[in-house]
Amino acid sequence: MDAAAIAAALREIAQHLTFRGENQFKVRAYENGAQALESLGEDLGKVIAEKRLTQVRGIGSSLAEKIEELHRTGATALLDELRAGMPPGVLEIARLPDLGPKKAKALHDALGVGSVAELEAACVAGKVRALKGFGPRSEDKILAGIKRASAQAAQGGGRILLSSALEVGEPLLAHLRALPAVRAADLAGSLRRWRETVADLDVIVGSDDPGAVMDHFVAYPGVGAVEARGDTKCTLRLQTGLQIDLRVVPPGDYATALHHFTGSKAHHVVIRGRARERGLTISEWGVERLDGSGKLEVGSEAALYQLLELPYIPPELRENQGELEAADAGDRFEDLVQAGDVRGLIHCHTTYSDGKNSVEDMARAADALGAEYLTITDHSPAAAYAGGVGLERLLEQWDEIDRVQPRVKVRILRGTESDILEDGALDYPPEVLERLDVVIASIHSRMKMDAEKMTARLIAAMRHPVFKIWGHPLGRRLLEREPFGCDVEAVLDAAAASRAAIEINGDPHRLDLEPKWIRLARARGLRFVVSTDAHSVQGLGYLRYGVATARRGGVRKSEVLNTRPLDAFLRAVRPAAG
Repeated sequence: MDAAAIAAALREIAQHLTFRGENQFKVRAYENGAQALESLGEDLGKVIAEKRLTQVRGIGSSLAEKIEELHRTGATALLDELRAGMPPGVLEIARLPDLGPKKAKALHDALGVGSVAELEAACVAGKVRALKGFGPRSEDKILAGIKRASAQAAQGGGRILLSSALEVGEPLLAHLRALPAVRAADLAGSLRRWRETVADLDVIVGSDDPGAVMDHFVAYPGVGAVEARGDTKCTLRLQTGLQIDLRVVPPGDYATALHHFTGSKAHHVVIRGRARERGLTISEWGVERLDGSGKLEVGSEAALYQLLELPYIPPELRENQGELEAADAGDRFEDLVQAGDVRGLIHCHTTYSDGKNSVEDMARAADALGAEYLTITDHSPAAAYAGGVGLERLLEQWDEIDRVQPRVKVRILRGTESDILEDGALDYPPEVLERLDVVIASIHSRMKMDAEKMTARLIAAMRHPVFKIWGHPLGRRLLEREPFGCDVEAVLDAAAASRAAIEINGDPHRLDLEPKWIRLARARGLRFVVSTDAHSVQGLGYLRYGVATARRGGVRKSEVLNTRPLDAFLRAVRPAAG
């Protein structure tokens, strides 16, 4: 098992233990272990081999043994035992919105429901509303949650986060590239386009010896089954269930095959039509003349686009969302923001709220990455569930920043992730916010208020002079929670009027805003910060996901505030007095 699959197994153990009424400290230990693995930032196999697992914050010796067992065998006796004693389908009920293990257990004990279908039938029959602690409103919410979960499953069932896919894909790519017979190899499909979630992996290899490549591919550790194998194609499924499709092509066809399997289909439809207008046909096997006079040599994707009188279009943009029209209008996409452009690491949490590392740990990690500045933006008091920082603790943090600053090169900036309260007010008094270097304002509560009220709430927040950065704007959690409802365009208009910047959040569970809204924000002249939303030193590596999301929305270096030197960044984001 890889780290992502083991984290899922640890969370399942935590759910089982909650269902059985186990000590909450024990439950929390498994949750902490799952979070630690998700933010590990290095190869789990290497950490285990070097016996460093217990050095990872949140992983003790007992938990380390179970993680090692899962990594080695794909199973653990504890989880097998818990699954054997769990009524069928109850965990599925527990995963429904607004339920959880305790309510699922109550429903099972009272009504005997052992599946989502049985729970739905009980709701329709009016049996849930009669239970103590539920009522008609709870029954309606459960039915709405079942409907929403069903729609999400139909749309994205079996998908995994981009970060989880890369955690599998990048070591696999290194494994293939180590074979001398491999001349070139890349990940393709939606993963290469940096889509938020991925259903499976596509790998393209250029080689004159496909048989050797196939043998090397199926020998990859963690393979559960080889589902199909031909002369140049192979499909296998890992023990985690993830499907990987391999295509091996002659080196001369590599560029066109990589382009073909990268997609998207919508982009390709236009590209192929453009090729026909120029007497050409494009396929995974190359570019040929329609008059039958032969095949053209295409050595790179850039050469392929050049044949069509287009500049190279980066994979992140290949969605037929205006990129081809922009290219025809003269855009060369050369100034799209890149990770190397980013000078400052924005939106970082420490142990003062729900982060795993101290101010000094985060600063030293930022130094190691060559960052020019680092914002410490822990949660404000209203986020009590996340250890929101009261005023006294905030002053203590400022003192600690002053003590740490002489020991590091990176400039540490005082900040907060201030909650946007229900009425649009910002958490902390204005006189406190005005003393900070950075205020990120985010919504963490009352996400289900109706769209009209949410729109008013956001617009009211943006009228505050200290409002400078709109954090994880629509509050989504990929594969877990949909964006909250609001009139996004009206809010973008308000942001533009307030001269606020929009965060493009790099947490792979968020990647918020999504590209369609980023494009509309750009059209209004809005500026952005590309953040990590790091809750650990490993989380600073989330910058690449934020950059990829920004590129998918067409964001340029000049539009990103944290590509600017420190003084220019501070001029743009420092709170202003009212």
